[in-house]
Amino acid sequence: MAISASEISARIVEAVMAQKLAPGARLGEQPLAMLFDCSRTIVREALTRLAARGIVTVSARRGWFVIEPSQDEAREAFEARRVIELGLIRSTDKIDKAALRQLKAHLQREKAALKESDVGHRSFLLGDFHVCLAECLGNTLLADTLRDFTARTTLIAMLYQSTHDAVQSCEDHVRIVAALERGDHAAAEALMAEHIGTVQSALRVQAPADPLAQLRDALAPLNNTPAPKRRRKAAPADDATTDSSTYLGALL
Repeated sequence: MAISASEISARIVEAVMAQKLAPGARLGEQPLAMLFDCSRTIVREALTRLAARGIVTVSARRGWFVIEPSQDEAREAFEARRVIELGLIRSTDKIDKAALRQLKAHLQREKAALKESDVGHRSFLLGDFHVCLAECLGNTLLADTLRDFTARTTLIAMLYQSTHDAVQSCEDHVRIVAALERGDHAAAEALMAEHIGTVQSALRVQAPADPLAQLRDALAPLNNTPAPKRRRKAAPADDATTDSSTYLGALL
């Protein structure tokens, strides 16, 4: 059965969430068409969809690439996740037993992945928890949106060399689910806010570079270098009638 554009885009997003596609990775149409055994038209449709979702970008002459989020885009992505995820928890009256079982099963897979050497599988599960939570809280539309934002924040973590620990992420998830299970939605919301804030603060985001720094340093005044002393030409001792303007001219 031929693969669809939706399936290709889903595979690319999964690869991003598993940290198998790095920021700036090139996505050539022909190699992808060979890989998925489909036409370039199908591949182009998949990439166009991902571009609309903010996962890839295209250059007229260079081709398709995984996005490289700027610092401003990173900040906006985390702000968007706060709005969505905290709002979802706040608007939920009660979570049913089936949803809790699904969340707990996901947590068990996270814990098992932490003991394995497959970093990609672990990274995918930790990010997919947030998508799973949205689904369990009954909003599949926002779950799809969160999948894209989670993929973007995964790229951000790779680009800005996050120091956030995977074990800590899993423990945060466990506490959030426990709060939901006991019906303490306020605590779950606070824990989610803390979790997202911790992930964001672990990014090694540097202050914006000064584009004039090198030129500014090169052209800075040399304050510590003494100014050269100029020799004064003495006026002739026997010329008492020398004009003052002539004397100043000699000094200058």
